[in-house]
Amino acid sequence: MKVTVAKALGTCFGVQDAIDLAMDDAYRDRLTIIGQLVHNPQVVEDLRTRGVNIVDQLDDSISTPNVMITAHGAPESMHADARAMGYNVIDASCPLVLRVHKAIAGFVREGFHPVVIGQASHVEVKGIVGDLDDYTVIATSDELEKLATHKKIGIVSQTTQQIKHVSDLIDKIRVMYPEMEIRFQDTVCQPTKDRQVAARELTSEADVMIVIGGYNSSNTKKLKMVCDESGVEAYHIERASQLVPGMFEGKEHAGITAGTSTPREVIEEVYLAILSMPGIIVSEASGMPPKEKYLH
Repeated sequence: MKVTVAKALGTCFGVQDAIDLAMDDAYRDRLTIIGQLVHNPQVVEDLRTRGVNIVDQLDDSISTPNVMITAHGAPESMHADARAMGYNVIDASCPLVLRVHKAIAGFVREGFHPVVIGQASHVEVKGIVGDLDDYTVIATSDELEKLATHKKIGIVSQTTQQIKHVSDLIDKIRVMYPEMEIRFQDTVCQPTKDRQVAARELTSEADVMIVIGGYNSSNTKKLKMVCDESGVEAYHIERASQLVPGMFEGKEHAGITAGTSTPREVIEEVYLAILSMPGIIVSEASGMPPKEKYLH
């Protein structure tokens, strides 16, 4: 069996910067993160072993002088509340998420009703709309009727959305509301796009795909969707221990991809586990990409 690692996969620069900041020795035992820094169980486990506290919300019990905003971003009102409570606020927001905040604020200033394509319950989306008085979040085409009362809309998307899904929704909105003034700024982040494109390319060769990432990771779920849409059998796992020989039975080419919050070490562990899987004869292996690939 041939084993190939996708050309683009794993931790992006925004996630890596957030992890490095939280791991800084200056904050050891002196830091509380509001929410999950990134949606990856191994990273969360590592943070806890370093004495980092993790709470769900700012109102929870916090005993450290420093609080951190996660890579997913937060509304400015949350920053202000934390400062008012006496905490030193450390902002680990991904710059590409902050770009979405800026884009939607611009639409509002110009009189457009703000629309976000994404999951209303996701922490990133909550951060994007948290300072807005009026907005609409759209996840599927079934929700497009929400827009009927508006004459001007400005649309952004959650950074980890599937590219094709966003494009399809924009096309449907334009057809459904031909008289509406519509502005759209593509805010799906480049690392997400790169990983989706690389996964799609790999599915043209592989007959089984292993998708690595947290089960609560939006971008990892979208990678799994890319694989599913290609018709290739795909498995979403969080760690190497979840691999079983049956996943590769009768397969000739296994592909590996991973979400933007999945560390290189986790990907490498899965890669090596597949190479040494009982009953699997590996005829060709791509090797792991250089470390710098994980920061794109």
